[in-house]
Amino acid sequence: MISLPQLNAAAPAEFVALLDGTYEHSPWIAERAWAKRPFTSLAQLKLALVEVVRDAGRPAQLALIRAHPELAGKAMVRKMLTAESSQEQGQAGLSDCTPAEFAQIQQLNADYKAKFDFPFILAVRGPRGLGLSKAEIIATFARRLDQHPDFELAECLRNIHRIAEIRLNDKLGQTPDLGNLVWDWSERLAVHSDPGYAERGELTVTYLTDAHRACAQRLSHWMREDCGFDEVFIDAVGNVVGIYHGSDPQARRLLTGSHYDTVRNGGKYDGRLGILVPMACVRELHRQGRRLPYGIEVVGFAEEEGQRYKAVFLGSGALTGHFDPAWLDQKDAEGVTMRAAMQHAGLCLDDIPKLERDPARYLGFVEVHIEQGPVLNELDLPLGVVTSINGSVRYLGEILGMASHAGTTPMDRRRDAATAAAELALYLEKRGSSMAHLVATMGMLEVPNGSINVVPGRCKFSLDIRATTDEARDACAADILSELQAICQRRGLHYRLEETMRAAAAPSAPDWQQRWERAVASLGLPAYRMPSGAGHDAMKLHEIMPQAMLFMRGLNAGISHNPLEAITNDDAELCVLAFQNLLEKIATEQP
Repeated sequence: MISLPQLNAAAPAEFVALLDGTYEHSPWIAERAWAKRPFTSLAQLKLALVEVVRDAGRPAQLALIRAHPELAGKAMVRKMLTAESSQEQGQAGLSDCTPAEFAQIQQLNADYKAKFDFPFILAVRGPRGLGLSKAEIIATFARRLDQHPDFELAECLRNIHRIAEIRLNDKLGQTPDLGNLVWDWSERLAVHSDPGYAERGELTVTYLTDAHRACAQRLSHWMREDCGFDEVFIDAVGNVVGIYHGSDPQARRLLTGSHYDTVRNGGKYDGRLGILVPMACVRELHRQGRRLPYGIEVVGFAEEEGQRYKAVFLGSGALTGHFDPAWLDQKDAEGVTMRAAMQHAGLCLDDIPKLERDPARYLGFVEVHIEQGPVLNELDLPLGVVTSINGSVRYLGEILGMASHAGTTPMDRRRDAATAAAELALYLEKRGSSMAHLVATMGMLEVPNGSINVVPGRCKFSLDIRATTDEARDACAADILSELQAICQRRGLHYRLEETMRAAAAPSAPDWQQRWERAVASLGLPAYRMPSGAGHDAMKLHEIMPQAMLFMRGLNAGISHNPLEAITNDDAELCVLAFQNLLEKIATEQP
């Protein structure tokens, strides 16, 4: 076992020897990292090693990748693997493949090498460090064969850094216990999924379904029994609320949390990370018998994704006093009104107005969230500090033309609703690319009752426009709606358009953003600032109190709203530690 002080005090040769085996057959990485000493944390050491590789250039990076053995390849068969690789491949069961599995992996290795000219690299000990199954390894192998070569090279390097991270943990005797806790909670929460999705192994939890209510019960149980919250309850819209009092139970509270509903066939961490991380912090305070000078209120918001009903931010909107009673008459795809769903769940509609929070009773609102994008992943940074949440507006629309025979209707006499929508989609792409931090998306496109031999007479679509300022968002929306009108007029069509959601941009409160920056910097990491392109519950709380957010990197190029959404236990550990640092900093500021 080695220690960080030992590494900081080591001469170059000793430093390299102590880190031997961290990167496969590549002592040059440790040699160059030595000059970056002293390291104040293990996280800083890991980042220094990553930076050496990033700055080394493509030839050195390719050499590093090619220094790694194939999975279940010739080196394993001949027992020529390093001790680290042998242990890792054995833990994943690759040394005990069936003949069919071995043949499949050999074919994948050959196909991969033929396409990319370097070996497939995967951190087979996985995001939790316990080892991936052979089925997971084979599925990942097959999926990544379809990637672009440049992307795949970067993905190999990211996996090499993950391998090195786990090996460093072993060398220094470090276990990310708090990260493991958050990761394990996420897995256990993900067993609940809506019918039709659960049977396919997909995660879908929409508002007030049985799976949704099961998640609420599970969260409330953990808050009460595992974490030691003083008060735990499910409120009138289904929010799960846990309160941990300060040393003075009447003191103001820090409000935090995120949502536990999901998109259809989504990921395990979107929203839920922001509930589980502060829960872990409260658990540690309770285990230590500590009270801070202020209280902590963690809210698992019941709804944020807008999957079952058109209305969104039902949970956080109730806390800001912006729950619109007209929403109760909205119907889901089965014709069930929101009112009926809430009554079936045993919620008291008359109590909804009582959920509005008094901002004077709170210090502010903070939220932790998975980034849901590729930026932190590409920068090899585990955490990022949010500067602002983009303002957004959404529409549901329909273009109306004339359905007619595909064979007998001349091209110049068609009133084709689908090609009009396609033209709008291309304009959307062009307009959304016209300035930084502006995006425009047509996420849904449908020809109802379409047929291969019929010119489409109807086409339904959605519009989603986001920008860091409301002015940029609104200018883009106005241009798109003007273009829609012009397209339909030119083509002899009509359209219907309904605005379904509008949310103002939410810049982070400067003092709270700085607190997050200091919390990250105290871990020995750079405080990288970035906007949020996604909407969050924080943008609702922004309406009544100061707010700021912390992003955590996701795996698989940061993909989210997708089953491939993933995190590591080490990143989750850093996220919990940053939150703890934030809590301690706030405590020193209280009178």
